[in-house]
Amino acid sequence: MKLPENSTLLIVDDNPTNIKLLYDLLKEHGFRILVAKDGQSAIEKLEVANPDLVLLDVMMPGIDGFTTCQIVKSNPKYQDLPIIFMTALSENENKVKGLSLGAVDYVTKPFQPDELLARVNLHLKLYHLTKELAEKNAHLHEMNELLEQKVEERTSALQKAQTQLIFNEKMSFLGQLMAGITHEINNPISFIDGNIKYAHDYVIELINLINLYQKNYPNPVPEITEKIAEVELDYLMEDLLNLIVSMKEGTKRIAEINQSMRAFSRSDTQNKFLFNPHEGLESTLLLFKHRLKANEIRPAIEVIKKYDILPEINCYPGSLNQVFMNLLANAIDAVEESNTGRSFAEIKANPNQITICTKFDRENERVIISIKDNGIGIKQENKLRIFEQFFTTKIITKGTGLGMTISRHIVEEKHGGTIDFISTPSQGTEFTVKLPIK
Repeated sequence: MKLPENSTLLIVDDNPTNIKLLYDLLKEHGFRILVAKDGQSAIEKLEVANPDLVLLDVMMPGIDGFTTCQIVKSNPKYQDLPIIFMTALSENENKVKGLSLGAVDYVTKPFQPDELLARVNLHLKLYHLTKELAEKNAHLHEMNELLEQKVEERTSALQKAQTQLIFNEKMSFLGQLMAGITHEINNPISFIDGNIKYAHDYVIELINLINLYQKNYPNPVPEITEKIAEVELDYLMEDLLNLIVSMKEGTKRIAEINQSMRAFSRSDTQNKFLFNPHEGLESTLLLFKHRLKANEIRPAIEVIKKYDILPEINCYPGSLNQVFMNLLANAIDAVEESNTGRSFAEIKANPNQITICTKFDRENERVIISIKDNGIGIKQENKLRIFEQFFTTKIITKGTGLGMTISRHIVEEKHGGTIDFISTPSQGTEFTVKLPIK
């Protein structure tokens, strides 16, 4: 993905030397630069400018960097704005605190130009990819509304064919969208991942060389002694290796997400493939990780896995992933709705749980997959309508009434399996999918 020309960066720092260093470096690489010397002026500048990324110092007079970040992120308009902390602090808790407040990364002073540019470019790409994805998702939502309106106007005899058409269009659009995103992400991640190894090796060699100098020349001239103390050489060498390890873990995490998106959006509407359902379940769970983790309202939703050893089945993997996505999304919605009126402590004492069980039924040559939640359950009057086209108990922005209809079509008509459920109001729901191996 090519970044938009003249990406705007906001530098927030009260140190003129740091500002000049950053300004010159980033200006030289084609960025448009805005400067604020304290947290309050940074917040004011955001109201009149529209930066693509913020480089934010931690230690500042008045409003410090942590408070500034918290204020900025409390505004829904800036929730996706990438903020990179600049800090000379060595305590890990300060770094963790910054990330927990919504920052995407941090750089440690003194700055390394190549590292700073790499991190800025990476987070700018992710930011613009996220914006592009949001815009396309909004377009997809508009398409869904139009399609649903058309289907409602047709006769009942055409409903089955229309459902299949809607499903194909959604999966095609989703597949193209995810394929494009994964391709764009893969290139920079491969570049960064490939170079981190060499960077790590070079750093080790430099550290070994420094240690060798210190061993053979233990009494350097005063100027060098002062510089060693100024840059905190021992800490710098240790933390530099930690930074490289963190960057390696970060690229690994992005690569895993990228792989899951690629697996989820497989285009396989024409031919069946051998596929292990566990792969689809794990890919879908990874895509839902942001919804499962803890937030200010509730602890993390616990996912309990009870996996049997499953054989590969002959199926349409992308279509099955759509079923898993619908069932898991409904389970998450159900447990979150059950939290209404409950405090954080009450939820922690009786946690939200989703249990995924798989079983190999050798006698009938099929696999059985169940997804159970301890959410609000399904009311008796709604049970007969769960698979009905356009029936939903959710608000229009959260549900279209097609998810379960499509899921039943995929399981029963495309794969010759079955899908059913049991549910008790206020206790939870369990959906069970049975799929033949062949």
